[in-house]
Amino acid sequence: MDFSFTPEQLEIRDLAMKFARNEMMTKAAQFDVLAEMPLDILQQAWSLGLVNTCIPTQFGGNGFSAIDSMIITEALAYGCMGMNTAIMANDLALLPIVIGGSDEQKKRFLTPFTESYKIAAFCLTEPGNGSDAGGLKTSIKEDGDDVVINGNKMWITNAGYADLFVLYGTIDPALKHKGITAVVIEKGTAGIEVGKKEDKMGHRCSDTRAVTFNNVRVPKNNILGGLGKGWSIAMKTLDHSRPMVAASAVGGAQCAYDHCVKYAKERVQFNVPIFNHQAIQFMVAEMAMKIEASRLLVHKAAWLLDNHQSNTQLASYAKAFAADSCMQIATDAVQIYGGYGYSKEYPVEKIMRDAKLIQVYEGTSQIQRLVIAKEIFSRS
Repeated sequence: MDFSFTPEQLEIRDLAMKFARNEMMTKAAQFDVLAEMPLDILQQAWSLGLVNTCIPTQFGGNGFSAIDSMIITEALAYGCMGMNTAIMANDLALLPIVIGGSDEQKKRFLTPFTESYKIAAFCLTEPGNGSDAGGLKTSIKEDGDDVVINGNKMWITNAGYADLFVLYGTIDPALKHKGITAVVIEKGTAGIEVGKKEDKMGHRCSDTRAVTFNNVRVPKNNILGGLGKGWSIAMKTLDHSRPMVAASAVGGAQCAYDHCVKYAKERVQFNVPIFNHQAIQFMVAEMAMKIEASRLLVHKAAWLLDNHQSNTQLASYAKAFAADSCMQIATDAVQIYGGYGYSKEYPVEKIMRDAKLIQVYEGTSQIQRLVIAKEIFSRS
């Protein structure tokens, strides 16, 4: 058992953290207020090799391991969880192609993302189906050499800028999970209607919209794994992406913690710095414990992936624990800052708003507990 990073991983971490501090953190408040996608910053991150970490080397990627991806994600989320969501969404959308695509599909769809900066969107959630992903209504009907897609998707990250959509629909709702199918749709395909940008509480610089698919026709060779094979691909994708979202929670929590430690040393009350008060000490100690435990869960879930072992239960452990911890840490950070923490002039207010979404997307904290319980009782 070895908890140390390789020299290469330390180099990756330092590169990502430097970028997070210098480029993301310094502009995070600005883009939060503007609620605009920071395209120049995302382009820079791509140029440094910090985007699309899931693409294998044979298709032009950097060949990062799952642990490498977690290191990068934590560092970038330290700079801004909202910007990192836009970056992570590319991996979420490309992972189904990596997992379920043929070599021809991987070359066709993944390689362009290594040649220039492109944006991808993962289309699973629907207006009436969030946690109940098995109840999808979006229809996928065969028509000769094509399939025709009709349906509505909701809360789609990167939708307004996406060059490529990976959509989940069903060939027959009566088949439930067995009918779910994953298909790749390229930008410009007739029938795609992108809705207005959502005005969100947090992650305001990430682009979130509804997308409607009206008689969208794509060739059958855009289907991943075949008709009715989408559920398995989606679940394997979440086994990869949930630890990544958990790593984002760790990065945000670490940032809040670092701000609090610095502030507690500077802020004086009752003639002493507030870190001398036991109430503050206990809150900061709790933060430190939860961050360390969250990070260990994230790394173990990633280690299982890298060693080709099932990580479904650990992925949900990591996602639920890290998300809930991040929210508590951000809330306590605002409390430690007192009135200043409630002001937008100070950084912890934004972290608290951003933290809430981590408990909601990629499967809510409650859904993670359902997954964990199912894993426990199905194996006992």
